[in-house]
Amino acid sequence: MRRLFLAFTLVFAASLAAQEAHDHPAPEKLGSVSFPISCKPETQQGFDRAVALLHSFAYAAAEKAFRSMAEQDPGCAMTHWRIAMTQFHQLWEPYLSPAGIAIGQEEIERAARIRTSSERESKYIDALRLVFKDAAAIPYRTRATMYESAMSDLASKYRSDVEAQVFYALALISNAPPSDKMHVKQKQAADLLEPLYRQFSNHPGIPHYLIHACDNAELAQRGLPAARAYANIAPSAPHALHMPSHIFTRLGLWDDSIASNIAARSAAQRQGDTGEELHAMDYLVYAYLQSGRDHEAGEVIQQLSEMPGLNKGDFKVGYAAVAMPVRYAVERGQWNEAEGIVAPPAPALPQVVAVAVWARGLGLARNGHAVEARRETERLGQLEEQLRTAGNEYWATQVNIMKREVEAWAAEAEKKPDEASALMRSAADEEDAIEKLPVTPGPIVPAREQLGDLLLEQGHSALASTEFKTALVNAPGRRGALEGAAHAALLTGQR
Repeated sequence: MRRLFLAFTLVFAASLAAQEAHDHPAPEKLGSVSFPISCKPETQQGFDRAVALLHSFAYAAAEKAFRSMAEQDPGCAMTHWRIAMTQFHQLWEPYLSPAGIAIGQEEIERAARIRTSSERESKYIDALRLVFKDAAAIPYRTRATMYESAMSDLASKYRSDVEAQVFYALALISNAPPSDKMHVKQKQAADLLEPLYRQFSNHPGIPHYLIHACDNAELAQRGLPAARAYANIAPSAPHALHMPSHIFTRLGLWDDSIASNIAARSAAQRQGDTGEELHAMDYLVYAYLQSGRDHEAGEVIQQLSEMPGLNKGDFKVGYAAVAMPVRYAVERGQWNEAEGIVAPPAPALPQVVAVAVWARGLGLARNGHAVEARRETERLGQLEEQLRTAGNEYWATQVNIMKREVEAWAAEAEKKPDEASALMRSAADEEDAIEKLPVTPGPIVPAREQLGDLLLEQGHSALASTEFKTALVNAPGRRGALEGAAHAALLTGQR
């Protein structure tokens, strides 16, 4: 066992050394993928490696690898299919950028023109073609559903094709509606992936997508084995080092989450992946705060301030950059700091701006400045309307929940306790009925936890205790809910 560990250490150390010798190195340890294609034999190994990159969401590196193969083997339709696939970010916003749509359309049509002799490969190309075809006229969700159906047919016809099963599982997860608390599609995906994981334990996509399938309170424990394994399968991919923390966060395993995101951040820095670095930093701040390590969280916030020129129009970058200082202020109850939060200017997206506006409104209301807080709720209402007009119902609903939270605390400041508790309870009920998106650890402070805080302030300790218990079922180990539950128990004479 010690020899095996030493061998792994030497391989990983060699990988790091190779990475440090280049500006943008390709990951060296990515797991094992076998995706047979009807192209030149010398193309196969590089194709498998590039698919492994794709399974760990190393989109830029995968696209570069596939383009290189397309130049070397112009008659290989599948390389062009794969280039198009690198533009399709099924679990990240935006799922398809305007530039990505243009590239995807060009590449998928090129793949179709080459006309592979393999019926199986043609079905892969035809399925992805549905994502890019008539993108300006057909809503994304309609196209994504059509793609899922086509991948279902492909997976059913070619049951021995591991990649067909894995990519079908990813389509299921990406199309799972946030309002489905029964997690039907996630369970369907997990049922597909778990038997494959037992057979192909070094495949990077299988544990990756199992983690995503189980990134909810109901299934998190089921995803723990995959979370423990994924980083060891593809340790050179920053996303693979980070992903286990999605399950660790769901289960309140803060030390594990901290270790995961320190490693992910370091790898992302070496590879120049700013989005992945900030994503890891956001989860790191969250875990530090939950475990009471406020000083370390503050150090990450300071390091964030030393990263100029961040593209806050990119959702992954913008959300993390805005959310981190908001978490740091709000989780610590530093309402003066929260009042001082400044919303980012354009090109920041409305849902990113809303996080900053919510924090300022919350700080004002908690400091007793109800009139000023209500001005922030008006701004939140404008952002909500902007999102609804754009067809982004998920984030419009989330911003509406944020607005009600600030309205509740403003009503409390105005000595309207019944209005305050009714508003916060409605926010908590709606928030509990919706799943989070993969890019966030969850709400900055869950509405259910805030309801407990509000009821405590109103002197309703027993009612507050009930809400904190529910909050801890939804998000185990959260520091604010634990402290609130302990305070409520003390006031009511409970253990």
